[in-house]
Amino acid sequence: MNPVFLVRGVVLGFTIAAAVGPISLLTIRRTIAHGRLYGLVSGMGAATADATYAGIAAFGLTAATGMLLDGRRLLELLGGIVLIILALRTMASRPGEVVITADRPSLPGAYATAFALTMTNPMTILSFAAAFVGLGLVGHGGGGATLLTLGVFVGSALWWVSLTSVVGRLRARVSLRWLVAVDQAAGAAILAFGIVALVSAVAATASA
Repeated sequence: MNPVFLVRGVVLGFTIAAAVGPISLLTIRRTIAHGRLYGLVSGMGAATADATYAGIAAFGLTAATGMLLDGRRLLELLGGIVLIILALRTMASRPGEVVITADRPSLPGAYATAFALTMTNPMTILSFAAAFVGLGLVGHGGGGATLLTLGVFVGSALWWVSLTSVVGRLRARVSLRWLVAVDQAAGAAILAFGIVALVSAVAATASA
């Protein structure tokens, strides 16, 4: 097996995960409100979704890729709705100790929501499809595809470890006032992502 595939996967996974989006904002918010572990587990959910899409592309599962691309409007619609609900809940959450204790998600729940949101994000599908095609990494199969998939997971995980480590170090300095500001800012940004996804899906459906 050529280790170059692993290196390429790590670079791709880190680069795609580092793009600012709703999952990054959700992870930052969870790290500040609930602690580094909750943010890291959320990031691992996103990394698993990244590796799933990378595996589909690397192993040349064209039928699965085509189905996902054909259904991206439905995924966009579902993802937009979930993001809007999540944003409204975030903006309406109560600051302080009540939020940290009562509103704390379970670790499996934190992982599952991040995984589901990443899987329903059409940009994740398109990013990996474009990157793998552009770099000639599609359909290698066998050991090369396995290394690529593993590399993407490792690269994505490295980004989430780095992000939650930095935010976790700053968490102790976040006052109640800043926690409220973070909730409102993150909620508003996630809401914007959700509205854009929803409008895009509706417009594409209407023009089809």
